[in-house]
Amino acid sequence: MATSAIQESAGAKTAIRVGIVGGAGYTGGELIRLLLRHPYVTISFVHSRSHTGDRVASVHQDLVGETDLIFGKELSPDIDALFLCVGHGESRQFFEEFNPNAAIRVIDLSQDFRLRETNQVDDRVFVYGLPELNRDAIRAARNVANPGCFASAIELALLPLARAGLLREVYTTGITGSTGAGQSLTATSHFSWRSNNIQAYKTLDHQHMGEILQALVQLQPAGDIGLSFIPWRGDFTRGIFTSSQLNCELSLEEALQLYNDYYASHPFVFVERSAIFLKQAINTNKCLIQLEKVDRRLVVHSALDNLLKGASGQAVQNMNLMFGFDESAGLHLKASYF
Repeated sequence: MATSAIQESAGAKTAIRVGIVGGAGYTGGELIRLLLRHPYVTISFVHSRSHTGDRVASVHQDLVGETDLIFGKELSPDIDALFLCVGHGESRQFFEEFNPNAAIRVIDLSQDFRLRETNQVDDRVFVYGLPELNRDAIRAARNVANPGCFASAIELALLPLARAGLLREVYTTGITGSTGAGQSLTATSHFSWRSNNIQAYKTLDHQHMGEILQALVQLQPAGDIGLSFIPWRGDFTRGIFTSSQLNCELSLEEALQLYNDYYASHPFVFVERSAIFLKQAINTNKCLIQLEKVDRRLVVHSALDNLLKGASGQAVQNMNLMFGFDESAGLHLKASYF
């Protein structure tokens, strides 16, 4: 059963057909889980070079009893939307190899098309897919570059300040789970290395820095923003928690009002007065934000699930906008609290 009971009840007239390339990895698996229960989607194919001919549920074993889909190597042109869940550098290669029909809307989860200087392949121009920044442009887009996970967490923490022109020097630390490194086993994603262990990596030189600054400058065009970012590898599987600090003359109440006004119309960002924690966001498409202030120092914390709001959930949110669906369709998820 390639569709769920929810999909069947939606009716063929409202359903769009989607294909997934790179469906065997973490982001591909999360995307399949979401789309199987999406009220307006039918999954036409799931492409995988490494698992061609295997049952999807034999790779993503939590989907046993949920779908009879088989991984294939053929790409059907008879689809409305295509998700690319491939490695960085492979999306551009995909277009060179397959040249999909220009009528197919594409949502790319790699970093290949996120920056303005690299956001085009042939005649396709990609819109940066952070709905809380570019919602109207995404609605009109044929191609969307899904943001990175750390980028999403940091941008959502800072966008209201950027719109108010209040960003100068920002110092951010953030910790991510092992799924952020992808499914292929490496020395630093192995359980025996990660367990009871934390490490800083790519200090001040993380690959998401360019897209973060690009997004912030979009709202604060003067561009006088200094961002220092130190990411950490954490001893857990999924989730991102970041803390950004800067000097700010606003009172805490004024800052909270700024954030509440900015996110009032956005369904997945929640500004909390009490201390936030990672389990509130895991298994959801939410980003939680908390502000703290001591003297002139403002600290903005953010928490999200790197595989959902930081990847596949945000990709579905973008698809909803591109096809005129309710922005939250298929994304009403419960946090894995315990």
